[in-house]
Amino acid sequence: MKGQIHHQNSYLIYTRKSTDDSDNQKNSISYQKTEALRYCKQEKLPIANIDIDNFCTSGIIVERHTGFKESHEFSISKQGVQHTIERPKFHQLVELLWKEDFKGVIFLCWDRASRNKSDNAILHRLIAQGKDIRFVQANYDKTSAGELHMDIDGMFAQHYSRVIREKVKNTNNKLRNEGVCTYRAPVGYINTGDPRNKPFDPIRAPIIRQLFEKYAEGNWSLSDLGRFANDQGLTMPPVRRKRTQDELLQDEEIVIEAAARPVTATNIHKILTNPFYIGKIIGVNSNLVQSVSHLPLIDQELFAKVQHVLTGKKVSIYYTNKLDYPYRGLLRCASCGRVYTPYEQKGIHYYGARCSKECINLKRNINSDFIEASIGRLISTFYYSDTELNELNNRIISDVEIFEGQRIKELEQNERLQKKIREELTYLRVNKLTLLRTGAYTPEDFLSEETKLNQSLNDLSIKIQASDASMHEVVKDLATLSELVKDLYFTYLLANPDEKKQIITLLFSELTLSGETLLFQCKKGFEFLADHSVVFGDPKTWLSELLKSNTTIQESIDMLVRLVSSLSTAHAN
Repeated sequence: MKGQIHHQNSYLIYTRKSTDDSDNQKNSISYQKTEALRYCKQEKLPIANIDIDNFCTSGIIVERHTGFKESHEFSISKQGVQHTIERPKFHQLVELLWKEDFKGVIFLCWDRASRNKSDNAILHRLIAQGKDIRFVQANYDKTSAGELHMDIDGMFAQHYSRVIREKVKNTNNKLRNEGVCTYRAPVGYINTGDPRNKPFDPIRAPIIRQLFEKYAEGNWSLSDLGRFANDQGLTMPPVRRKRTQDELLQDEEIVIEAAARPVTATNIHKILTNPFYIGKIIGVNSNLVQSVSHLPLIDQELFAKVQHVLTGKKVSIYYTNKLDYPYRGLLRCASCGRVYTPYEQKGIHYYGARCSKECINLKRNINSDFIEASIGRLISTFYYSDTELNELNNRIISDVEIFEGQRIKELEQNERLQKKIREELTYLRVNKLTLLRTGAYTPEDFLSEETKLNQSLNDLSIKIQASDASMHEVVKDLATLSELVKDLYFTYLLANPDEKKQIITLLFSELTLSGETLLFQCKKGFEFLADHSVVFGDPKTWLSELLKSNTTIQESIDMLVRLVSSLSTAHAN
């Protein structure tokens, strides 16, 4: 946006056509422009003579968007809370004012600027920062009374849209309960604009009736009916497509012609399952109500027969007898998340992923050998060499005072907290009757507080138990786990596919394939064996986490011992 630096003393005019009250001529775009320009001339305010593509023309912004709807999405970060502004031009206007590219902006009135709390807050912040925001039909003094005036206008702007929405909703609910169709009638009927009068379409209705009659015979498919309907000249009712983002941003309103589209198998299915054709409409609670707006096109007997035929032709996509492949469901595509499912071709077991069209993964078919070899290479990197274990022990010896000091400090702190919680529990139990009689606690609050304290005490006990081991003991357990995984690797090489699956599910919580690369997520306890680089870098943070995970490592050792023992027994038999 070249040249904006020359408009720091100029103003923009913002006009908005609301979808909430599109028939209100007072708030038409032309009326807003005329009043804003008259105000600028009266107050001698310079309008920025600038054209910005898809934003403004001669300093005048025209936006066709409701000011009531607001996004419910927001994010929280260290910088604060951020939410999305639904109106693209209003969003750009806020950015330009915040960067001080323009001196200010002129609105007709508050409800042309905003009708929701989030955008109200943005306007208040801009005003507080000294941005010159003016309104043709209101003058807000820089006093407490002026701020109250502004708050009231913002509140009533929101209230106006809420009232309209509520009235429309209540009216629709009332009409629905009376059997009046307040929504568009499907193909075969004419939408006259009167919700109480939806007559037959003389051209489409006979063809729709034939579709029901032919499908009830039982020898027509949805695709066959779609071709038949198109041959008969049936088209779906003309509809306008949604405006593109560029069309939404254009100043002049784009007229989009309604276009009739050919019938598809999906359209046929929707027609055949729509109870509208037997004279029913959807009520307020999604129940079916007898319509007073239209007559049935077919009788209920024919409709029921069609539903029976549709149900009989449903075929489950699940296998009744699944192929007995051990690696079923273990591997997913890293790009689209589709699972690799088994199939057999020329006597060879394969696994294929039906990836989405947008998926960038080219490795969509693999065999069992690829899976076994790839996972075997992963497991071979999970155990430490003797050199790595010696290096790790040397690091601990040099930093033992630091780690032991930290461990003892955390242990003492947890014990103090544990003592405090026990005292609070004792107080609650000793004074239970007094606390309940005086109303300090309701029975529900007392039980909730006692449960919370017991849970905190249990969590602290687990922490104390976890920190009770020294760093030497934890590293010793890690070395034991490493040796067990080393033995497991050789067991894996000799194992059959079912045994390999047991080993894989023990070590990995997630396996994904990206091209030729197998990505993985280890289960708790084994993740410390996956990255060896920390041993030779600065392992202090890593070792601190290791100390907290000694219980998990011991559990992993127990599971490994049981698995290896089970596999050894199976081989012996």
